[in-house]
Amino acid sequence: MFQLSMHTPVIDITISELEGSIIALDWGWSPFQEPSPLLAEAKSQLDAYFDGDLTSFDLPINPMGSKHQEKVWRAMVDIPFGQTTTYGEMAKDIGSAAQAVGGACGRNPIPILVPCHRVVARAGKLGGYSGDGGLYTKRALLVLEGALSIEEGYTLEHSGALDL
Repeated sequence: MFQLSMHTPVIDITISELEGSIIALDWGWSPFQEPSPLLAEAKSQLDAYFDGDLTSFDLPINPMGSKHQEKVWRAMVDIPFGQTTTYGEMAKDIGSAAQAVGGACGRNPIPILVPCHRVVARAGKLGGYSGDGGLYTKRALLVLEGALSIEEGYTLEHSGALDL
């Protein structure tokens, strides 16, 4: 397995590749790095994303999970940059339950590339986020994409609507 760590404006991440596909994006810096051409391309695309120059990724990914989780993750990839959907809307679209969608979001092995941060709760709440930094990271990614203004993010953070 190949790995490459990188700094982002939000948090350090480590991308992992196996057999020509991205299989994981983990929070933090790995001491065991072995870069590859695919990981260099992933870093380049992620840098462009964080710079505001890229709105969709073109990378081979292979998130491994149950059939239901993989169905949810495929649906998440279809949520456009700068937009959100709710757990309930996604559940309705794929024939599932909102709680099961939330569970799959929490087990997403490739956050950002599989944009679980774009799935939110209803009534203007963010819901949960299993990534390092929790809802603060989710909020930062939504602000970066323009799905949430800086003012809205501040209001959510200080109104209790972050579901902390």
